[in-house]
Amino acid sequence: MTKAERTKQFIIEKVAPIFNKKGAYGTSLNDITEATGLTKGAIYGNFQDKDTLALACFEHNLKFFQKGLYKSLVSTGNAWIKLEKLFGFYEDGFQQVYLNGGCALMNSTVEADDGYPLLRERVKKTFEIWRSELEGVILEGQESGEFKAEAHASDMANLIIAGIEGAILIAKGTQDMTGFNSLLNHLKTIVEKELK
Repeated sequence: MTKAERTKQFIIEKVAPIFNKKGAYGTSLNDITEATGLTKGAIYGNFQDKDTLALACFEHNLKFFQKGLYKSLVSTGNAWIKLEKLFGFYEDGFQQVYLNGGCALMNSTVEADDGYPLLRERVKKTFEIWRSELEGVILEGQESGEFKAEAHASDMANLIIAGIEGAILIAKGTQDMTGFNSLLNHLKTIVEKELK
């Protein structure tokens, strides 16, 4: 890794948690220079603009989610076990998500809705990939006879995504972590009834 690459990585690691908590709009250049100890020139010498830095920070924050999604959905076992592992990932990792300012995908979705076109496109693509991965697991379960053939895979994938993101939103909005697991368990029960 070159010195320039190390500097970029350093900036991302220091600023990504701030972007996740304050958002791209709420994060000031002063926040960025204070967190990194670098000058404005050094920041913009490594990133074209705030949009580019916001996108790099989003990618960094998203790695936690991507690792958990990948581990659960490519695990061995039947389709329901894969979905259970996805729910388990969120149960096990929720405290880390909560303390880091919430779900980077949700936070970026809200912020990128009215601005930051680079970030908006990346968020959209991330949701599409997540939905596609979940659809694949549901279709796998249908092909094996494990899940009802009449269940609509895309709708079920959207329900799972909306339920997980909604549970995170309620926990963050009420500043109460305790309700997250009960909401997640309720979602799991609904999904199981719909699919099996």
